[in-house]
Amino acid sequence: MSTSVVEVNGEKVKAMWDKRLTKIFCGICIKEILKGNRPGTHFTKDGWLKIMTNFEKEIGDEYG
Repeated sequence: MSTSVVEVNGEKVKAMWDKRLTKIFCGICIKEILKGNRPGTHFTKDGWLKIMTNFEKEIGDEYG
C-alpha cells in the first residue's frame, strides 16, 4: 500500500493507495488520454472532471 500526503481544506491528510485503487485510477486516466482529454502534458479541465467522476463511480464511494 502506498500513501501520499495531500492538503484538503487547509489540513494535511494521507491518501491511501493500494494496488486495486492504483490500477483503477491508471485505467481511467488511460481512457481519458485516448479520448483526447490530455492534449499535451496535462489533462483538460473536463478530463479531470471525468477522471474524478469515473473513479468515484468505479470504487463506489467519494474519494476526497
